[in-house]
Amino acid sequence: MKISDILRHKGSSVVTIGPGDGVTDLLARLAEHNIGAIVVVDRDAVVGIVSERDIVRRLNTDGAEVLSRSVSEVMTSSVVSCAPGDSVDSIGAAMTELRVRHMPVLNGGRLAGIVTIGDVVAGRIRQLEQDRVQLEGYITRG
Repeated sequence: MKISDILRHKGSSVVTIGPGDGVTDLLARLAEHNIGAIVVVDRDAVVGIVSERDIVRRLNTDGAEVLSRSVSEVMTSSVVSCAPGDSVDSIGAAMTELRVRHMPVLNGGRLAGIVTIGDVVAGRIRQLEQDRVQLEGYITRG
């Protein structure tokens, strides 16, 4: 199973924000879309990602003043990404090893979607269910 299979199932829309936007705008989008992270895009290029955890950690160290900052001041700029052709198993392993829960999908350098660790697990469960059905069919025919 490939990352493109997950995107085909869940869709390729991604909530984005600009690096110059404010943290309060970021929080409003997280809440509005009921998501845990937002990809930061500048002129169609992915320049960062911000998760709820990033904000909570900054609130803990910097206090409420973080709310008056720009997204560029709180984002993670070293974005770990994947491609549509990557295997779900390898991306799941990478997400676990790197402790990331959200991974933008880039196709030719352009944002093509986003996968979460939940998407990876759900995709793997769907694949296991398909395998089970095929095995049952093979056993009952044989």
